[in-house]
Amino acid sequence: MKNCNQRIGLFDSGVGGLTVLREMYRQMPQESLLYFADSARLPYGTRSQAEILDFVREILDWMCNQDVKMIIMACNTSSALALETVRQEYEIPILGVILSGAKAAVKVGRRIGVISTSATAKSHAYRQAIQEINPQTEVWEVPCPKFVELIEQNQLYTEHTKQIAQEYLQPLLQNNIDTLIYGCTHYRHLERTIRSLLPTRVQIIDPAEHIVSAAEKELSLLGLRSDRLPLPTRFYVSGSSKQFANISQQWLGYYPQVTQIPMKESSEIMVLNPVE
Repeated sequence: MKNCNQRIGLFDSGVGGLTVLREMYRQMPQESLLYFADSARLPYGTRSQAEILDFVREILDWMCNQDVKMIIMACNTSSALALETVRQEYEIPILGVILSGAKAAVKVGRRIGVISTSATAKSHAYRQAIQEINPQTEVWEVPCPKFVELIEQNQLYTEHTKQIAQEYLQPLLQNNIDTLIYGCTHYRHLERTIRSLLPTRVQIIDPAEHIVSAAEKELSLLGLRSDRLPLPTRFYVSGSSKQFANISQQWLGYYPQVTQIPMKESSEIMVLNPVE
């Protein structure tokens, strides 16, 4: 049996899920949280469904051992490729970001662009979710494989990053989109650059905002809303704890205490340059 004062677990491949964590702080300040970044196996967006499913199961097993009451996949790639499978395998409530983002986008737009990892784009998870809600909506999905690496290396405001963003957004602008979905939780960190390249009429949907609203409703239905003051957030990573802390402090507003935990090694681990 879960009790209302247990933590909520969130996970992502890196710092992207901090956009969801910040929304948790804003919308559900009474909840105690645990955040895991699988940075040793980042990026997820170039991996196969089998790999992602393997990673997600390992993370879920670990989080269940930490006695959390709910798990939020603060990762679009995991949500696209693994959510439906693991929901049938685990009894704990598990939420993904895609459906919440799709519902929010359909409320405001009819010509919707989605920028995401290659794996999420290939899955067409957003297109399917959007068109199930409104079949008349047009959807264009663009993979942005370089974004996650740039964000994890803290290259947010360079001219190089802006040029890459312009290249990715161009086909969406040519199709005259009225709405853009961040189909990867990392991408909110590039908002200043992305917003500067979009016409003011284009509305941006950040699924991070909407998944937290969905989580709040789910906890209320289950009678699991916290009734105490929150405990300090626990941070865990599979990669470098120092690198994660250095990058994340600018978005958290404080320098987090981060614990490194081992996960199964992958033959395709991406090694990032250290942050100066």
